[in-house]
Amino acid sequence: MTSRFARGPLPTLPRKRGRAGRGIAAFILVILGLAVAVPALNLALPPESPFHVPTYLVSLWGKYACYALLALSIDLIWGYCGILSLGHGAFFALGGYAMGMYLMRQIGTRGVYANPVLPDFMVFLNWDQLPFYWWGFNSFAYAAVMVLLVPGLLAFVFGWFAFRSRVTGVYLSIITQALTFALMLGFFRNNFGFGGNNGLTDFKDVLGFNVQAAGTRGSLFGITCVVLAASLALCRAIVASKFGKVLVAIRDAESRTRFLGYRVESYKLLVFTLSACMAGVAGALYVLQVGIINPSEFAPANSIEEVIWVAVGGRGTLTGAILGAVVVNYGKTSFTSGALAPYWLFVLGGLFVGVTLLLPRGIVGTIQHLWANRRKPETPDPDPEPVGAPAPAE
Repeated sequence: MTSRFARGPLPTLPRKRGRAGRGIAAFILVILGLAVAVPALNLALPPESPFHVPTYLVSLWGKYACYALLALSIDLIWGYCGILSLGHGAFFALGGYAMGMYLMRQIGTRGVYANPVLPDFMVFLNWDQLPFYWWGFNSFAYAAVMVLLVPGLLAFVFGWFAFRSRVTGVYLSIITQALTFALMLGFFRNNFGFGGNNGLTDFKDVLGFNVQAAGTRGSLFGITCVVLAASLALCRAIVASKFGKVLVAIRDAESRTRFLGYRVESYKLLVFTLSACMAGVAGALYVLQVGIINPSEFAPANSIEEVIWVAVGGRGTLTGAILGAVVVNYGKTSFTSGALAPYWLFVLGGLFVGVTLLLPRGIVGTIQHLWANRRKPETPDPDPEPVGAPAPAE
């Protein structure tokens, strides 16, 4: 049982792959151009120059790029496989915590309590030794592996039970939301070992570079854009392959696809795990640029908002998910300051309702649909039925 919007009209894989491929390639080039131009405009030009990009904008746009990567991971499973996850914020937050643990270990004696091993919050809570699950996070390589492994492993275990039980539709959405809510409650506890409600913060450096320096922030923005471009290319390769066609078949007719002999559960499990790993990478890059991670990132409302990004941009389009994340978060930044701040949630809810009723394909999906219909040649019916002829039997 799914809502009208969850079903919705979706774009199919384009028949002319060359044109769609050129569109994706152009979009990737724009992202890579921003990866070079924004840090250059920040570091090379003086502040009085009209083309100078302030450092705070570099960090803000870097955060938007992280959100775009998260939205892309959701579009891969929702737009092409029909898996509506309302708990993807959990994988995003787990990737962020994995990177945050590495950054906390790098503080060392520069913390408030100057303990070379224990983070400040553990000293404050009278912990006498480092928990075993913090071992190894003094290594960046180990932390990078955990950024992928922890969300991926959780998604694999969760998906194994959910998909083998053939939980679909709204029921799957509910249990994914329950998953992130349970994790949020756990991470809020001080004895969980992750900083409680304060989370992890006060980071000093990454790989020996000061995280607050303008050069580091510019580099992090460039790296985030490169990762986003690579992820977009990967997703495009997936959905344009035979594997992607099977995903679309599962989305449109799961029972029929299973009847044809495809192991639907295996396809779902693989793409769901891959999507969770992408979300974990987005969370890790997010923490590096905003400088904090706390249990509020697990909030179910965040996961719902992330789905709205994809819906607004256009699910099943890849580029629409990226644009939707940037547009909605830019609006959030604008509306949550000044006199309009109390009304942001109303604006967000109205945007979701408006897209549901008026643009079920989203912004990019609607543009693609209108463009395809405009270019479609009109061919007369070679054998029109006579007036009054009976309708064919159904």
